[in-house]
Amino acid sequence: MLMQAVWFVLGLAGLYFAAEWLVKGASRIARTFGITPMVVGLTVVAFGTSAPELVVSVLAALRDQSDLAVGNIVGSNIMNVALILGICALIAPIHVDRSFIRREIPIMIGVSLLLPIFAWDLLISRFDAFLLLAAFAGFVVASIYAARKEPEAAQEEFRTFEELAGYEPRGEKPAVDAGLVVAGLAGLVVSAHLLVTSAVFFARALGVTELVIGLTIIAVGTSLPELATSIVAARRSEPEIALGNVIGSNIFNILLILGAAAAVRPVTIDPELLRFEIPACIAVALTLVPLVYPRARLGRIGGAVLLLFYIVFTVLVVIGAAA
Repeated sequence: MLMQAVWFVLGLAGLYFAAEWLVKGASRIARTFGITPMVVGLTVVAFGTSAPELVVSVLAALRDQSDLAVGNIVGSNIMNVALILGICALIAPIHVDRSFIRREIPIMIGVSLLLPIFAWDLLISRFDAFLLLAAFAGFVVASIYAARKEPEAAQEEFRTFEELAGYEPRGEKPAVDAGLVVAGLAGLVVSAHLLVTSAVFFARALGVTELVIGLTIIAVGTSLPELATSIVAARRSEPEIALGNVIGSNIFNILLILGAAAAVRPVTIDPELLRFEIPACIAVALTLVPLVYPRARLGRIGGAVLLLFYIVFTVLVVIGAAA
């Protein structure tokens, strides 16, 4: 039991640091070769911060542990909006660009609505995976196209993100940054293995389902990069960065990560997800609209509402597991 607990803690910590190394090394290499901050932000950084969810969910799918894979995705999406944005808005109110209200938030809601559609037959097949990955590719292309229409604003936004997260070039040798990428990739794989193995052990030992573990502890662990970056941004009076980070991560989680997991092995869906957790995921996405729309601002009251949503959700999941 003690050894499993050590593995679990090492897995959580390893996911966080490995993702940091991967994104930092890859983004610095890209910038060294003259790739603009906008492209780096939309590709390297976006992929890298979602890497923990990706590796954990794909590994869980490979091991035929669908509940962990899907629970991780759904739990991360709820945590991203309710917990991360809630905390950030409490630290500093978030002023929302009108383009987010017109484009990104509706896209996140639309993508969230895909969950019950694809999960209705309790299986995400490889054909479903192909559709999700195709939609993801379309989203990335559309995002780059939209960013190019406002190049200066996009460049400045991603330069700020690089500075806050410590990803901007600092003159290190490319070999050092390449080493960070290799270490990050290796660390993600090893950490995900430790985390998934120990999570399954504790689920069985405590008599709770793998779904509950995925929705709670695993989701928190894989969302640590988004949580850390968003809190730093809010504390440095750049809370808008947190909103873009969360919205992008939620879209990635469903289109890329669920698609990738189902591509390696079809993913089965627990009926409980359709009754509570998936509706909760959609509800928290929809909650952003009335909180943000009137004043293009997510204030501290809105942050408190989101945080309360996450607390109630987690309590209900735990109570349901104990019942």
